[in-house]
Amino acid sequence: MESGFNDISLDDLRSGLADGSILLVDVREAEEYAAGHIAGALFNPLSRFDPSKLPVAGEGQKVVIYCRSGRRSVTAMEQARLSGRRDANTHFGGGILAWLNAGQPVVEGM
Repeated sequence: MESGFNDISLDDLRSGLADGSILLVDVREAEEYAAGHIAGALFNPLSRFDPSKLPVAGEGQKVVIYCRSGRRSVTAMEQARLSGRRDANTHFGGGILAWLNAGQPVVEGM
């Protein structure tokens, strides 16, 4: 993987979502997001990805990006870095597939 990017584990993602320390961004497309996304995930699809619309992490928070399996999230992190957003450098590399395979719940709809 590109240096400077971090991967977060399922357990760390779950605990960060629970305590509010993770701001999660889903970069899949609208139909994928609507079919099922991780609760609390913000929608910023890669096809029209806008780094300026990424949330700004507060003290003790981090921005985490995810997609289906990890490829689009890396592209989004690269675009964010090129735009100067060095704080958007963590992704859930397994994506929604790993989340679902672990039996975690998703929210349907936009």
